Amino acid sequence: MSSPNRDKDGNPLIQRYTKNERSNHWITAICFILLAVSGLAMFHPATSWMAVFLGGGQWTRILHPFIGLVMFVSFAILVLRFWHHNRMDAADKQWLRQMDDVLNNREDKLPKIGMYNAGQKILFFVLIASMVGLLLSGIVIWRAYFSFYFPIEIVRLAALLHAFSAFVLICSIIVHIYAAFWVKGSIGAMVRGTVTYGWARKHHPRWFEEVVRKSRD
Repeated sequence: MSSPNRDKDGNPLIQRYTKNERSNHWITAICFILLAVSGLAMFHPATSWMAVFLGGGQWTRILHPFIGLVMFVSFAILVLRFWHHNRMDAADKQWLRQMDDVLNNREDKLPKIGMYNAGQKILFFVLIASMVGLLLSGIVIWRAYFSFYFPIEIVRLAALLHAFSAFVLICSIIVHIYAAFWVKGSIGAMVRGTVTYGWARKHHPRWFEEVVRKSRD
């Protein structure tokens, strides 16, 4: 039986995320779920029953924007933590050109990937744009504090932007979750914080080499 700190081949597990990074991620994720259900509850009568998750319609309207602020701050911290890992480079462009190999799991034919691949990096920037759109539009339509400062035309446009940004964000998170299940071991990395040598070497070989090189210095 292998040690809890080692993989089945006896290699030490590699830390991918620290406790603070994982906590930061799950705070953002929990806020997203609460915002998605409460936002949908206010968006259309067919989904109004979702208001039950935040204590009813009135509490949903009160809490939704405050939870939104918490999510934005938590996400902003994640962006600061992982910004340097998400800059596009030549390997990422080549990865995108080989999308057929990506979709058919021919990872041996792909260029060496760092901590994140090009798809994850694109998603990262889509999430940033969506979050900024939600924050700015959310402030404009926040009736209790800000909306009376803006003309009705701006409030209406902000409402449209808020709905569009939320739609893009929800679709992006669905893609994010699907990819996490598709690449076995990804969810475990965000739960336990560690990955095996084999997982790192297969899915993120350049990052794996950097980690091994640092461990030997």
